[in-house]
Amino acid sequence: MILAIALPFVLMTAAPPAFDGPLPGPVPAVVERVVDGDTLAVRAFIWPGHEVRVRVRLDGVDAPETWRPHCAAEAEAGQAAAEFLAALAGEGRLLRLTGVRLGSFAGRVIARAANEDGVDLSDALLSAGHAIPYRRGGGDWCGGVG
Repeated sequence: MILAIALPFVLMTAAPPAFDGPLPGPVPAVVERVVDGDTLAVRAFIWPGHEVRVRVRLDGVDAPETWRPHCAAEAEAGQAAAEFLAALAGEGRLLRLTGVRLGSFAGRVIARAANEDGVDLSDALLSAGHAIPYRRGGGDWCGGVG
């Protein structure tokens, strides 16, 4: 009798299977703000009646830093990248997130994002020269100085 009572409890408390992602999407989201040239704060609608507020690092690109630039040129380029991103996906704009996976910082994900016009934000940043393809260690926005 004890086993019959305990078994359902053990099954309910077992850890859920790990989901290694990426989540294919699309996951609809609304932009809350542009953090910098390659990161957005969004409300992602994960299923009906449920949303998650999260920072989304755009997959495949690296834009100059705005919060801790290494030189004046990087600060200017970072501001230009953030303004360009805001024009494509500013506050209140709708996005479709795909390929969502965990980022290296707690609470942040990495994903491809397209705005309501179907523009892929990573591709647009690259085409406009506001970002470079992502590589570990980032880009040299200061020309070797800084």
